[in-house]
Amino acid sequence: MIDRKYHRIVFSFFMSLLMSCIMSLVISVFNVGWVSNIVSIWLNAWLFAFAFAFPTIIAVSPVVHKLVSLVLKEEDR
Repeated sequence: MIDRKYHRIVFSFFMSLLMSCIMSLVISVFNVGWVSNIVSIWLNAWLFAFAFAFPTIIAVSPVVHKLVSLVLKEEDR
């Protein structure tokens, strides 16, 4: 198993993997429809999307965490 100190990187990897998968499929189908080669179109789009999604999530996640902290109220203890 992977050490917990890599939580941010592992989370970013899986988040970008799944989000780029879903969004590239949706956008591919939206743009070209259910054509016979949609799987190859989608896989090419997914690879391209993931190549940008992973480093983007790594870069913006600290900002997102700060924004979430600003909009959530503190827990009562």
